Amino acid sequence: MKRLNRTAAALTCLLGLPAAAEEVGEIGVDWVGNDIIIEAIADPKVSGVTCHIAYFERGLLDRLSKGNWFEDPSNASIACRQTGPITIGDIDRGRDGEDVFRASRSIILKSLRVKRIFDEANQTLIYAAHAAELTDGSAKVSISTVPLYQAD
Repeated sequence: MKRLNRTAAALTCLLGLPAAAEEVGEIGVDWVGNDIIIEAIADPKVSGVTCHIAYFERGLLDRLSKGNWFEDPSNASIACRQTGPITIGDIDRGRDGEDVFRASRSIILKSLRVKRIFDEANQTLIYAAHAAELTDGSAKVSISTVPLYQAD
């Protein structure tokens, strides 16, 4: 079952908000309902680039048995590839880059983010998946790059 609401995704892009994700896979990890979710995220400002992000989602039994009911782990993995002709739109070209995707991992304090940074000198787009936590930063990060090859 796919979680993407296409109308919400279109509105997200029109409003300049981070991209929406479409669930493309789910891997059952154990018998208590913990899963690895795999989602596809099309970069809303760089057509032709799609990122796939995998993250852990705790099941109801795990939440009840271990407490901490309203939070999932910060771990995530990302892979981005060219999936069509690349056209770069109005992207932030600064060192800090900009958010492409953001999803809550707890009720208030934690979110999973995908940030894009343009390495102009090397003509490469860098995508970093990381957790942002209000109280403590997280060192858990995964990156993927998409080279921008020029046709001669």
